[in-house]
This record gives sequence, C-alpha cells and structure tokens, in this order.
Amino acid sequence: MTHLQATLKGTRRELLRLLSVTAGVWGLTGPITARSAWAQGAPSGKAPELLRIGYQKSAVNLVILKQQGALEKRFPQTKVQWVEFPAGPQLLEALAVGSLEFGLTGDSPPVFAQAAGKDLVYAGAEPSKPESSAILVLKDSSIRTLAELKGRKIALQKGSSAHYLLVRAVDKAGLQWSDIQPIYLAPADARAAFERKSVDAWAIWDPFYAATELAIQPRVLTTGTGLSGNNSFYLASLALARHHPATLETLFEELTRADRFAQERRPEAIKLISDFSGLDAGVVSLFLQRRPRSPVAVLTSAMVADQQRVADAFARLALIPKPVKVADIVWRPENQRLASAIRP
Repeated sequence: MTHLQATLKGTRRELLRLLSVTAGVWGLTGPITARSAWAQGAPSGKAPELLRIGYQKSAVNLVILKQQGALEKRFPQTKVQWVEFPAGPQLLEALAVGSLEFGLTGDSPPVFAQAAGKDLVYAGAEPSKPESSAILVLKDSSIRTLAELKGRKIALQKGSSAHYLLVRAVDKAGLQWSDIQPIYLAPADARAAFERKSVDAWAIWDPFYAATELAIQPRVLTTGTGLSGNNSFYLASLALARHHPATLETLFEELTRADRFAQERRPEAIKLISDFSGLDAGVVSLFLQRRPRSPVAVLTSAMVADQQRVADAFARLALIPKPVKVADIVWRPENQRLASAIRP
C-alpha cells in the first residue's frame, strides 16, 4: 500500500467514524446498544487501559470506591484516575471533550449537555433522592412561601439538579420564570452570597445543603419532594459504552456494593467520606440519613420518561437551545442480565 493509499484509507475511516457518531448523537440510529451503528469496532471483554472517573462530594458510592481502592483491585491492568468537580455541568463538559470516561451527575446536567450536542450516553442510574435538595432562605428572611420568591434573587448552579428544582418550584407557585432573578453561581460562591444576603434564596443539594443547615440553620422553603425526583445518573463516553460494556457491568456491581457498605456499615462510611471530603462527620451523617438505598443499574423506562420531563421543562422555558429526546442517548446493553433491568 502506498503512502497516499494509506492516507486516503485513514481519512475514509475517520469520516465514517464521525458520521456514525453524529448519527447516534442526533437520534438517527435509535437507542444505543453495545453494537449500534453509531460507531465502529466490536465490544471488548477487556477493561480499558485508562479509566478516568469524574465525581463530586455528593457521589457517595464513587467516593467509597475511591477511598477503598476497589476499582484498582478489580481492574489491575487499568490506570484509574479520579477527578473531582464542584458540580455536574463542569464534569460533563470534561467528559464530552474526552477528558473523562465515566462520571455521576444529577438530572439536569445531561439535558444541557445533550442539547449542546455533547458526545456522551446515560449508562446507569441510582434511585431518586428528593429529600437531598432544597431551596433555602435565611432564618430571618421575610419569605415564607414559594410565591414570595417573585422578584427575588435566587442563587443556583446553572444546569444543575438545583436548576430543575427551582423551575418546578416557580411553576408550583404559579409564577413565570421571568418573575424571579436567577443568579448563577457555583456552590461555594453561592453560599457566600447567601450568607452575606446578596441573594434572597439558594437552591442547593447535599452535602452543601447539610453543611449549611448545620452551620447557620437556614429555613427550608421546600425540598424536592413533590417537585423533583433529584435523580442521579452515571454518564459514560461513547468509547467506553461501545468498546467496554463488561467494564460498565463491573462498575455497576462495585457501585452497588459500595452502597450496601454505606447503608450497613454507616460509621465506617461516614469516616471514609469525611476523611476524603474534609466535611465534618455530622454533616456527612446528616446527608447520608436523607439518602435512600442507591443500587446502580441501567435506566428503566420510567427513569427515561422522568428524565424526559426534565428536558421538556427546560425546553419550554428556552433554557436549552433545542428540545431533546433523552432516549436517543440511553445505553441499552445487549448483556441479557443487565438488559433485564429495563422494564416499562
């Protein structure tokens, strides 16, 4: 083969790869499976050489795995790297540009990422945690009802699960999104603004919620109960889902084992998480109390439908550039044991 022929062959292969990926992202191939047409190459039973995992302080199962070194033991030939993020939007941006293979976020970040055309898939999920997020006001605030948020400044991380909670709260109050003043701040900056009264309320999730609750005793205007399921999703790169479905299965097994550890060996779990995060043990204990059992599995049809409601709410308010169909980027494994978890 001449140098020119080799170059042309490589160019053609790359073009086909880009076309197939683009087709999958835009929903032209239907639900994604381990052998879908959006990418070339057969699945591999081997773990990847490099596995970069994005996590946040709220990612209990991942934090336990990190502290225990569990994945390094399960994947001895794989270099596992852990990268911490302040919130989901930043994590998914890193995943989309190829800096991560796997990570956990709340419900809203994947919607914003999909609407922006980012390359990623919903790989797995945990059960909903509506009590783990809240809209807070200071204890001396005059605000007593959701309706009294009208005209007020409310701090939140844009594109986070708190964003959807606030959308639902505003709707429940009979207000329009334009009736409030969203102030987009990362959690640390939002807490500072909240405490110095630069904003009137704060939409936030655990453990930031628990830390603030114990430190300054704010009033809880509402939690996610009846408003937002506050679902947690594991997102994966296209390459990981395409080439390493067995690795995802092992990740789910280990994450579920970590959840059992958090539930059944609570004092040890509190110490592990506290040692990692620097959070007071009382804060960790409080946010774990609000957290239900959280085994990890592929998304059920009900989860996809619930997530579609999140996407539709943002689309109606033009908070994302276009409507999205969540099912287009949901990973559907061909492994029968995993696939059996997907039911109507």
